[in-house]
Amino acid sequence: MRKEATPYKSVLTIAGSDSSGGAGIQADIKTISANGAYGASVITASTAQNTQGVRDVHPIPVPHIVQQLEAVLDDIEFGAVKIGMLHSSEVVEAVKETLAKYKIKKIILDPVMIASSGDALLNQNAIESLKAFLPSVLLMTPNTPEAELLLEKSIELKNVKSSARELGEKYKTSVLLKGGHLEFTDLMTDTLYNYKTKKITTIQNQAVDTINTHGTGCSLSSAIATYIALGESLEEATIKACSYLNQALIDGKDKYLGKGHGAVNHFGI
Repeated sequence: MRKEATPYKSVLTIAGSDSSGGAGIQADIKTISANGAYGASVITASTAQNTQGVRDVHPIPVPHIVQQLEAVLDDIEFGAVKIGMLHSSEVVEAVKETLAKYKIKKIILDPVMIASSGDALLNQNAIESLKAFLPSVLLMTPNTPEAELLLEKSIELKNVKSSARELGEKYKTSVLLKGGHLEFTDLMTDTLYNYKTKKITTIQNQAVDTINTHGTGCSLSSAIATYIALGESLEEATIKACSYLNQALIDGKDKYLGKGHGAVNHFGI
């Protein structure tokens, strides 16, 4: 290695593969690249899906997930790690233990637990394992239905801030409570609770009327991880990531991909 060589700013994503390219690992890599970092991946499941829905899910064996993790963590230094759907308690435990072994601290976890249809994606054992993992992460990014499941109470516009704080204190981590499932207005409002400083930050961007929303949660959490890896504070990383996703929605609203819910425009093309 040349003495003047500098390392990449790198982000690791741990998630499932989306064959349509709009969500999961594919959305993560696009987002990380678009925001100026190098993306590596550990795949937890292969899905057969398109813009209209998921047809099949093939879980990757847990020992192979661990092998993937150890291979990249033995070799590459990551500024942040993004985690998407962990489909079983065995996968959650394996990822948690391996990241702890390598002393990984800057973890952004998107707690993918509920499908757009409202159906549960994880069984109760997996949910309990995920809850036990949350104190080990830097930030979790639930949408409203996921936050309601974690809090076991309903969330409305009037109690968003208190709910974000309650989530953070309950699970001992920072929380970005996403506002996409709340009442539609001209502004999209997301609420960040910083567990370390106890500060609440309200983040607002123009609401975008579009069906091209496939992979928004994946893209947002990956963007936050990227800005953390680039050296931004939690607040600044989250604000920049929300702005990036909002622009990707604007850039993609007049495009179409397939016959269903298309993807956001990660590169503004």
